[in-house]
Amino acid sequence: MQDIIALATPFFGLILLGYIAARIFKRPEAGLAWLNIFIVYFALPALFIKLVGQTPFEELSRWSFVFSTTFATYAAFTLAFIVGFIVTRGRIDEATIQAVAGSYSNVGYMGPGITLAALGPAAAVPTALIFCFDNALLFTCVPLLMAFAGNERLRIGPLMLAVAKKVFLHPFIVATLIGVVVAYFQIDFPEPVDNMMNFLSNAAAPCALFVMGISVALRPLKRVPWELPFLTLIKLVIHPAIALVMLSIMGNFDPVWVYAAVLMAALPPALNVFVLAQQYDTYVQRASSAVLVGTVVSVFTLTTALYLTTHEILPADLFP
Repeated sequence: MQDIIALATPFFGLILLGYIAARIFKRPEAGLAWLNIFIVYFALPALFIKLVGQTPFEELSRWSFVFSTTFATYAAFTLAFIVGFIVTRGRIDEATIQAVAGSYSNVGYMGPGITLAALGPAAAVPTALIFCFDNALLFTCVPLLMAFAGNERLRIGPLMLAVAKKVFLHPFIVATLIGVVVAYFQIDFPEPVDNMMNFLSNAAAPCALFVMGISVALRPLKRVPWELPFLTLIKLVIHPAIALVMLSIMGNFDPVWVYAAVLMAALPPALNVFVLAQQYDTYVQRASSAVLVGTVVSVFTLTTALYLTTHEILPADLFP
């Protein structure tokens, strides 16, 4: 257990440092803009290009794995949407944001750092695949549901074009596709470029986690809506459980891939929950609460998941 605490402490410690810094220095949130640009458009894409590009190409086409993990996220999204639909008495827009809070893991800021530190470089490909297809799923579901709710005024043609742009032009997905090309053609970067990409990759996780702590601090918890415990349970416990069951049903995966999927599903809600709530001007304050509460509770649930996976206590196949 001491090893797991040592592994988890840097991640949650950096979030805590960001939180403390925001409380002490009290700078406006606009000051995060350039750091977010650095993380989203440079540091994390460099990390994905490096990780995916160093992977044998045949490992990048495990569609049964993609189906299992994406279905698990969709199932969690659906469960959380049902909770939200009941709580809001049929408000599709609010239920959609609640569905995101119950299914959208912090796969960008926390995912690569957690899985690679816990499971090693072999976790790179499943991490990248989960990131790409989970984002594609949610970037598709949310605009479509919001259009159905009346929050998107675009006609179906422009709406589908907007969805496609969000999916295929997202910097993380573009970076992963570049990594696939690098892996297929076995491209070696010149040493100066490779060194710069290493610098960027090494900066990705610390900067992202620090920013996450700041962002949480800037949106203090004012009240805990009664549906939040249900959304948190779906996100932190039911989502990883569904992922494990689906991968066991499909069967015959490397344990590292299974454990990477469980850890990715066990991550707390992403900051994009709040961003989407702001974008559609719905459930904004409670979305902030969902991110904060989910992050705090994940200190215990994610640490438990780390212990179970790194010590191989959790079976990689429930139906051998």
